[in-house]
Amino acid sequence: MSRRSITLDRAIGLLRAHYGQPEALPTSDPFELVLLENVAYLASPGRRRTAFEALKRTVGTSPTAILQADAHALERITGHGILKAKFASKLKECARLVLERFDGDLRAAIRGPHPAAKRALRCFPGIGEPGAEKILLFSGQHALLAPESNGLRVLVRLGLVREESSYSRTYAASRRAAEALSREPHALQEAHLLLREHGQTLCRRSAPRCDACPLEAGCAYARNG
Repeated sequence: MSRRSITLDRAIGLLRAHYGQPEALPTSDPFELVLLENVAYLASPGRRRTAFEALKRTVGTSPTAILQADAHALERITGHGILKAKFASKLKECARLVLERFDGDLRAAIRGPHPAAKRALRCFPGIGEPGAEKILLFSGQHALLAPESNGLRVLVRLGLVREESSYSRTYAASRRAAEALSREPHALQEAHLLLREHGQTLCRRSAPRCDACPLEAGCAYARNG
């Protein structure tokens, strides 16, 4: 590949060839995705998945099961991250909210227009705009790229997204870059996961491995040294 700008669809193809097909998230249920975001604070994706699977196996992921669970049982799960007691309480808060505000059926609440669906999700602990849009993406309800911080850094370094004065504005700018991709939720889910993996492994915040990067020839960051 010549040293020139790269398109996002080309970048995703190169990342797929480099990393292989990414592992899907362990659920597409919107409430379980809320739980996944809260189950292990500041844990790696692998430890968060392990915690979520332990929650599903030992406690259950229904709101009623979580509310009835012993605090110590939940802390054994949230202990995969930090602040285990605080996040055990957050799991119970998530369960209470879904029952009180949505009659236990979060999927029905997010089937509507994007702004209303996003508002419904943002009432849960730890769910800001990027988290809400990620849940809408992986539940298959809305076609959004919704990059996490690692993926957003990759887009900025490639020169596909301009870094703005605030994270929220930079994140908002990623929506324009996503227009180059298929609007199929599965394709955007794959792009989200590949960008995240690349940001966690080679395109790290400090000491990025440009020498090993499959996107190096088309990357503005690498081109500018």
